[in-house]
Amino acid sequence: MKLTIFETSDIHGYLFPTDYQKRGQELGFGLFKLANVLKQQMESTEGPSVLIENGDFIQGSPLSFFVLKEKGDANSLMESINDLPYDAGVIGNHEFNYGLDYLYSAVKAAKHPVLAANILNEDKKAAFGEPYILIEKEGVKIAILGLTTQYIPHWEHPENYAGLTFHSALETAKEYVPELRKLADIVIVSYHGGFEKNIDSGTETEIQTGENEGYRLLTEVEGIDVLLTGHQHRVIAQKKNGIPTVMPGHKGSFLGKVTLDLAQENGKWIIKDSLPELIKVTEETPVECTLARKHEELNQEVEDWLDQPIGKVQGDMTIKDVEKARREEHPYVEFIQKVQMYYADCDISGTALFNNESSGFNPQVTMRDVVTNYIFPNTLAVLEVTGDDLKRAIEQSAEYFVLNDQGEIDVNPDFVEPKPQMYNYDMYEGIEYTVNVSKPFGERVTEFKYKGRAIQPEDKLRVVINQYRAVGGGDYTMFDASKIISEVTIPMNELIGNYFKEMGTVEATANHNFKIIK
Repeated sequence: MKLTIFETSDIHGYLFPTDYQKRGQELGFGLFKLANVLKQQMESTEGPSVLIENGDFIQGSPLSFFVLKEKGDANSLMESINDLPYDAGVIGNHEFNYGLDYLYSAVKAAKHPVLAANILNEDKKAAFGEPYILIEKEGVKIAILGLTTQYIPHWEHPENYAGLTFHSALETAKEYVPELRKLADIVIVSYHGGFEKNIDSGTETEIQTGENEGYRLLTEVEGIDVLLTGHQHRVIAQKKNGIPTVMPGHKGSFLGKVTLDLAQENGKWIIKDSLPELIKVTEETPVECTLARKHEELNQEVEDWLDQPIGKVQGDMTIKDVEKARREEHPYVEFIQKVQMYYADCDISGTALFNNESSGFNPQVTMRDVVTNYIFPNTLAVLEVTGDDLKRAIEQSAEYFVLNDQGEIDVNPDFVEPKPQMYNYDMYEGIEYTVNVSKPFGERVTEFKYKGRAIQPEDKLRVVINQYRAVGGGDYTMFDASKIISEVTIPMNELIGNYFKEMGTVEATANHNFKIIK
């Protein structure tokens, strides 16, 4: 007998095959294309199947932002997922971005149970319902344990997880899996988290913070039959210690699939063999027509909303070379800094170009330009830091650059693999600094001035950065919540729109206050 487990993860609100950069796109991702692949797979699969949604569904796309702003709750977004035969879902870290009320509205709207065994409420119980579920498919008893990365308090505003505590996924699995083994033939762990080490070699691939515990789940928890993962947006289908594991990218670009060959021995189902796979979605993959038609009206509302003009740019604020914009200050980057400084009433600001798709602003700016460039729902925080804190932060950002074999400045591979982390390279406005890439890590900041005077380690400075970074996100340990002295609680996407409404026309300027040299 065969049992097939299907996984979706990190859809991030991408229902249709478009990133909304322009109308009429037909790209190789999206839940409705994935639904078509799933339908075909289920029709051709022998034996019963299980479908699990592994988190990060309600945040991340222009459509999901529109639903938040214009609808007020997650119901219209959750309708799309309820149209698919999910057996269970898991809470992802980005589910917290829009606050607990919005998250609870999504959980309430879901027709399937939503699991997160290691997120506890004040009563020390699973905060979103059950920690696990037991289901039976054609006589096979299946346990599904839901786990979420414990690192959420390092990224989120405290209001967004008030009353909740986050425990290690590893330790929680050690607690639950032995009990689930007694109750079920097959134990599936669905973990919204990734791998802290190379799965084959065990070599560390990142700082061991506990954000990702997938490798240790595979190697230290006895009794897991299948491990489903996500969070890192990687493409993984392999085995470790005989345990199949998959991670299906993001935006619905792959369907995770694990096939188990089962046989009965002494009245129990046992696994004779397993096959982890990923089924790719392409530009040629058709959408599932029934779903696409049902939700097309919402999509058109989003497209019309995105085309609303909100302001104008005088000069050139388009980004033609995103890496050059990280090495030489670009007018778009300076504009973001100006918005942050204006609303935070602060004269030092830090920001990042979050990915390599940033295109900047055309002369006529629409909401589409805003949400496709500034992709995260960040709020702002003003921190009081020392000169030493700020210099260490810039030194950490400077690790983004290395010299390649030709002696040219290039991107550090650690910021590309195993997960792109362009959002962890910050640029600053309001100070003057020079980074010399030819020098060792930690010794690269040469010039470091504020208002023309060299910044001393003990100097007190006020800096506005996004909330993710303000609480130490990206392992910027020199920042934490204790240093926050004020906050701007309106998300940056809205602040950018408000700034254009106030200013009308914005001039594209760059004062080149920082230099990246070799």
